[in-house]
Amino acid sequence: VQLQASGGGLVQPGGSLRLSCAASGSIFEINAMAWYRQAPGKQRELVAAIISGGSTKYADSVKGRFTISRDNAKNTLYLQMNSLKPEDTAVYYCSAVGLKNSDYDRFGSWGQGTQLTVSS
Repeated sequence: VQLQASGGGLVQPGGSLRLSCAASGSIFEINAMAWYRQAPGKQRELVAAIISGGSTKYADSVKGRFTISRDNAKNTLYLQMNSLKPEDTAVYYCSAVGLKNSDYDRFGSWGQGTQLTVSS
């Protein structure tokens, strides 16, 4: 299963941006998808996650500013980011876990990362 992330770029503080992550390949079911980020010199951290039932989880640092969503028909994950801050600058990665087929062969995949820079 391949994940293709897109939508990163340069944004001014206070601005907004939406990231997308399209999953393709042998997909029978996606159980959970998530966004992580890694800033220079820091460890990769969870930003937001969404499970198949629609429940979501956010890092405290992005609560109220970021919204994770998923289009199940398109196997696409989104991250709407509002009120962006310089400390949101990082490479953002998407991930997904699920089943490849009805034989319960599982997959776990990462996207290639997309750069977000928040700066004036």
